[in-house]
Amino acid sequence: MSVQNDGFNVDGVPLRWEEQTWPEAAESPDAVIIPVGAIEQHGPHLPLNVDTVICQAVAEGVSALTGVPVIPPLAYGVSGSHGDFAGTVALRPETLIAMMEDVIDSLHASGVRQFVLLNGHIWNNGALDVSAEKLRVRHKDSRIRAIGYVTMYPGPEVNGHVQYGRGLMHANFFETSVMLHLRPDLVRMDKATSHRDVDSFWDYRMDQVSDTGVWGRDVADANPEHGKSEFERCVRTTAEAVAAAVREPWPSSAHRPH
Repeated sequence: MSVQNDGFNVDGVPLRWEEQTWPEAAESPDAVIIPVGAIEQHGPHLPLNVDTVICQAVAEGVSALTGVPVIPPLAYGVSGSHGDFAGTVALRPETLIAMMEDVIDSLHASGVRQFVLLNGHIWNNGALDVSAEKLRVRHKDSRIRAIGYVTMYPGPEVNGHVQYGRGLMHANFFETSVMLHLRPDLVRMDKATSHRDVDSFWDYRMDQVSDTGVWGRDVADANPEHGKSEFERCVRTTAEAVAAAVREPWPSSAHRPH
């Protein structure tokens, strides 16, 4: 995979913010990717860090293709709606918003002016959208957008074997396949279970709709080949969008970075 990205020296490896010295950070591109994941139950067959692992891997893949630096992931997310399943470490939405404010304020002080909040857990969406709105108002010389790592291609193309999942698609064929590609050592396929999704108007706590924490069919059919294909598509489509975004002209009336 390759992405044309004028203005950055792309050498095919991620530019990890934390591995730079402070003078190098001061000279970094003025854009950054902020991966945001979660530590939460993912059924009996997947580890608690699925959303963080996948999101960080996509973010680093995008960085390798675009030269846009990536910071260490925010590993905790808005996960309280999983309910009584053990293992979940949840932030309140207000806490995630406060964390994002502090992180972006710090990066802004280092000269960053373009922020891609890359989300790996759907229930983070509200907090990240609020964060983007608050910070776009606070830092008038900046551009901030929150996206999911599957946002840049049509949602119906996500092959998750979920018909009515919406936000409840979880520990399913898609996530299991991607984890079999990225971290097969953490997947217990002998414990894989499925849960047929149903249509509903309301969103529910996961422990109200699934006795295993899984939402989706055919989990036992998950495979690393499918996971590799889906993962690479996430990286490619997100990288193409980010590469174009950092070159997008600023509005003529914007307070541009100096």
